[in-house]
Amino acid sequence: MSKFSGNILITGASTGIGEACTLHMAKLGYRVFAGVRKEKDAERLQQQDSQKIVPVYLDVLNEKQIKQAVSQIAESVGDNGLQGLVNNAGIAVVGPLEYLPLEDIRRQIEINVYGQIAVTQSVLELLRQGQGRIVNMSSLSGRFAFPLYGAYAASKFALEAITDALRRELAPWKMHVASIEPGVIRTPIWEKSLKTNETTLDQLPAEAYERYGERIEAARKGAARSGKGGLPPEEVAKVVAHALTARRPKTRYVLGRNAKPLVFLTRILPDWLLDRITAASS
Repeated sequence: MSKFSGNILITGASTGIGEACTLHMAKLGYRVFAGVRKEKDAERLQQQDSQKIVPVYLDVLNEKQIKQAVSQIAESVGDNGLQGLVNNAGIAVVGPLEYLPLEDIRRQIEINVYGQIAVTQSVLELLRQGQGRIVNMSSLSGRFAFPLYGAYAASKFALEAITDALRRELAPWKMHVASIEPGVIRTPIWEKSLKTNETTLDQLPAEAYERYGERIEAARKGAARSGKGGLPPEEVAKVVAHALTARRPKTRYVLGRNAKPLVFLTRILPDWLLDRITAASS
């Protein structure tokens, strides 16, 4: 018999970290409401565990869909409420801030920031009812802004602030809020982002490539490496489980190859030296 039980909502559950979290939490004994956007993903997840995994159609930018999903969840959980929310849905927009189209930057912020707030607001009563916890999927980029990842880093820096504010606001109800800060993880987000960003990058003016060509190519290669050689998403799922179930969860979880050393360096080195190190490695 499983040690755990309860209800958890995970957004962006169709692939990568979200899928790994869904399968891991279901294996632990939780009923997982897995937020997906496509029918094929819903069917595939439910085939993994038809009793513990309940797909819900959830586009974090679609207010009507959020309301419908929350209504479905509320009817299903009843007085038990939700024991956890994992805000995992997100995208990565890559390119020099000097030339990135504003509409791409806006979409980055809308999905990675506004979308997380929208879902959180919609399920807070269910979480309060179930004395639940919130886990926000941030990034190492929420601590350090790498060249060409300015838009993505901005969204994750914002999510860090939201995590801190929510944790302090919800403290009277003993509702913990944690931030997961992965470094290089083997996840399709980078491959997906490469494909999505190819259109944007291809449309940049020639001047952009004259000024940033080497860094753009380095970013492409780096994204490809991240998609293949990073830490398995299952390792992130274990950390998420700790944040949701531990008696004394951390407020921040840093994981991934070279992630902790980089965080340490950001604490002890002056900005000018970090800038030089970054320039030399990019």
